[in-house]
Amino acid sequence: MTKSISILGSTGSIGLSTLKIIDKKKNHFKVNILSANKNYSIILNQIKKYKPKIFIINNFETFKKIKNKLKKKKIKILNNFESHKSFMKSDLTISAIPGLAGLRPTISMIKNSKKILIANKESVICGWNIIKKAATVNNTKIIPIDSEHFSIMKILENHNINEIKKIIITASGGPFLNTKVNDLNKIKPSDALKHPRWKMGKKISIDSATLMNKIFELIEAQKLFNLPESKLEIVIHPESLVHAIVTFKNGLTKFVYHETSMIIPLANAIFDKGLNIKEFYKIKESNYLKSIFFKKVDQKIFPIIKLKKRANEYPSTPIIINAANEILVEHFLGKKIPFLSINKFILSILKDRNYKKYAIRRPKNINQIYEIDNWARKSTIKKIS
Repeated sequence: MTKSISILGSTGSIGLSTLKIIDKKKNHFKVNILSANKNYSIILNQIKKYKPKIFIINNFETFKKIKNKLKKKKIKILNNFESHKSFMKSDLTISAIPGLAGLRPTISMIKNSKKILIANKESVICGWNIIKKAATVNNTKIIPIDSEHFSIMKILENHNINEIKKIIITASGGPFLNTKVNDLNKIKPSDALKHPRWKMGKKISIDSATLMNKIFELIEAQKLFNLPESKLEIVIHPESLVHAIVTFKNGLTKFVYHETSMIIPLANAIFDKGLNIKEFYKIKESNYLKSIFFKKVDQKIFPIIKLKKRANEYPSTPIIINAANEILVEHFLGKKIPFLSINKFILSILKDRNYKKYAIRRPKNINQIYEIDNWARKSTIKKIS
């Protein structure tokens, strides 16, 4: 049976991986909606190859160029989700627009999808209550496809939350795992972008280098699985083969082990039954003979780990941390601030005299989330200046 699919963020790594899966099963899917930011050549190629009914292009200059190029075609080219009142229903939507920018499109597609595969952790950590409410109202199933949270979900199938003693999220350690503390002052953006295990975008690569991505994943796990911070732990696992570990009160421990490819959690989430991963990804059988190694996070190399206990201290703390981090990563990539100052500036935002006033708020809609986000961004820029 043919499934209709939409992909938010079709030119990013998750979007491209999803399209690789579709390429192998062309007769199983019809593409409803694709969305992207500004990669003109990839967008044009995707329109010609996949013939979506709608393509949403966020960047206005790229939108104009594509629209003029294809003005005689039947496809609808839109500049944003708000410019179209209603979308056709999709059996499946992949939500992979990075940053808080992915929240509004995700909410929009929840209303028009049977199942959402969500890779946008910022949407979850900033707007989970709104996402959850929308999913309940529209009877839409939400499945996390970050390898860590997909693994936790799989382990917890047929288990009660009260059975859990501890959930461990693994971190590769990124490019600076074995770096001397004194050398951290010399790190350039080009150094931080060289992840040893995963091929990712710039923002997530920097978050991996600082370990901020694991702080976000911890917040995400708290929200997705309704867990307290005390039941969650982060450990270093350089091989990146074990993605989550769950220890149960009965003394048993389970973990999910797979290669460093997003194709694996994606394909398993897309196909409920009868999946043979060899159709999409060639497993390296030798990997199963490798030894695996775990160690505690070194706070001197990864000082951001100290945020673990504070990351979810008030309802809107995650929104503030996320906003500050987005600004700081952008400034680091632009060579405007040093690598180690990312952590220092985030801590200074949490000490700001107005922090608690915004952090204690419980946003009831997206506009209220953006108010808090806007305060955090402006405050961060002031502290940098």
